[in-house]
Amino acid sequence: MSPPVQYHHSAGGLVVNDGRILLISTRQGRRWQLPKGHLEPGESSEQAAVREVREETGITGRIVGRLPRVKYTFVERGVRIRKKVDYYLLSYIEGDPSDYDRDEVSGASWFSWEEGLATISFDNERRVVQAARDTFLQGDAKP
Repeated sequence: MSPPVQYHHSAGGLVVNDGRILLISTRQGRRWQLPKGHLEPGESSEQAAVREVREETGITGRIVGRLPRVKYTFVERGVRIRKKVDYYLLSYIEGDPSDYDRDEVSGASWFSWEEGLATISFDNERRVVQAARDTFLQGDAKP
């Protein structure tokens, strides 16, 4: 018998500022990834992305574009989770990554595009960052 299935919807974002991108670390710095989290009741995907970025990184950003959606499946405590994450490109407004949420993440740091692409732990999120970088190289986004 296969495990029960739950469907989760999250949103997150990639903040860009002065040619740098913002990533969070989890698991005591063993994973580097994009900030994201579940949508709250009545909250839009865009609102959740801005809120989660602020909560997890200490940075307030403004959405300037949509990035590719990521879908994946994993098993947690005997339940198969099918998760979709809507990602957005955000420009920096204010804040300091030293103000990250210590209850949820291990850290938040700025990286150059190259460093970020080399550091990020998950291939599906690396593709999201690459899509954002391609958008910048084409001049389609100006955060």
